[in-house]
Amino acid sequence: MFPICNDVGEVIAFSGRVLQSETESAKYLNSPETSLFRKGSVLFGLDKTKRALIEANCAIVCEGQLDLISLFEAGITNVVAPQGTAFTESQARLLKRFVNEVVLCFDADVAGKRAAERSLDALLQNDLIVRVTEMPAGEDPDSLVRREGKEEFEKRVAAACDFFDYWIKREVATTDLNSLGAKMQLARKMAETISRVHDPLLRGEVVSKTSARLGVSHTDFETLLPKQRREQVSASEPPRSQASPSPRHDVAMLCLLALRDETAREFLRGQNWREILEQVPDAEILVRVLESDLRPTDAASLNTFMATLSPEDEGLVSSWLLQKVPPNAGTMVGEWWLGIRQTVLRRRLEVAKDRIKLAQLGTGDVVNLQKQILDLQEQLHELSEPARATDN
Repeated sequence: MFPICNDVGEVIAFSGRVLQSETESAKYLNSPETSLFRKGSVLFGLDKTKRALIEANCAIVCEGQLDLISLFEAGITNVVAPQGTAFTESQARLLKRFVNEVVLCFDADVAGKRAAERSLDALLQNDLIVRVTEMPAGEDPDSLVRREGKEEFEKRVAAACDFFDYWIKREVATTDLNSLGAKMQLARKMAETISRVHDPLLRGEVVSKTSARLGVSHTDFETLLPKQRREQVSASEPPRSQASPSPRHDVAMLCLLALRDETAREFLRGQNWREILEQVPDAEILVRVLESDLRPTDAASLNTFMATLSPEDEGLVSSWLLQKVPPNAGTMVGEWWLGIRQTVLRRRLEVAKDRIKLAQLGTGDVVNLQKQILDLQEQLHELSEPARATDN
């Protein structure tokens, strides 16, 4: 029996392994759905792994509870599992609060591969970068991490290929490209899926890869993308609010603390928060909180601040004001702020490492980038020292 918790650790349902059953029945049975438990809205293990997800900015997604537990015990903690085999829109939206990238580690069988493909739409709709780690035949994450260990499994995750590379390879391998009919059918199918990619740069890259692999021109393949239908759908939809959705969990936690605790608010205002937060996605609402003159203990100043917000942002702030203030707010604000600073430095380091690989850089540019990389590495090392000292 596995307790299923919501993202704050409250048990809302159970999942049990069926020990004796007919071949066609499910291996696991969940509690009936209730107002608290909606299978398609819950990610197993999220309450235990959300801090690791934010730090890695990447979620390793596996199919089952045992896969997740085995990876977590091995020390791979940025991991979640959907309650079914494929991601729902609600689960993808929840995961987007914590990460920008997903690595699918579904089983090597046919069902696992199909589940990976069925998950794509929901993940793309939430602008998540998707990669795939292919499991060896007959293996799953549970058996693989037990047999190979943490380091080998992490190497597999690091080497995970882009979902579209994986998908193009699979589709082409099962299609006779010498048959014009089969080739056109595959091209239309792939164009339909690619049209769901929101990011124009990613979509252009995938179009180039797909057209090259199919042996058709980039321009001809682009004509298959159902642009007109998407434009018609967009035109028929009512205008969407420009307000941001609920921000990432680390930003949301700092908003809660800054709104409810005077000490936490003063701590944040004493940091170089403008410079840091301009590099953090979805941080606009936190910037507004810190820019304002509100005082957590003064209801009048809170009301004045609320009056400056859009209806959507007002609802978001109201939800934070209704939550309990953590008893250790002073400690928590420092930990969450440290995590954001480390995330920003890691991203800047990744950008610098990518830029230094460019062939057209001059000697001066290379030297400057090398200095920048060393400086960022030193800053990350210094930030990790207090955490190590606390742990000891």
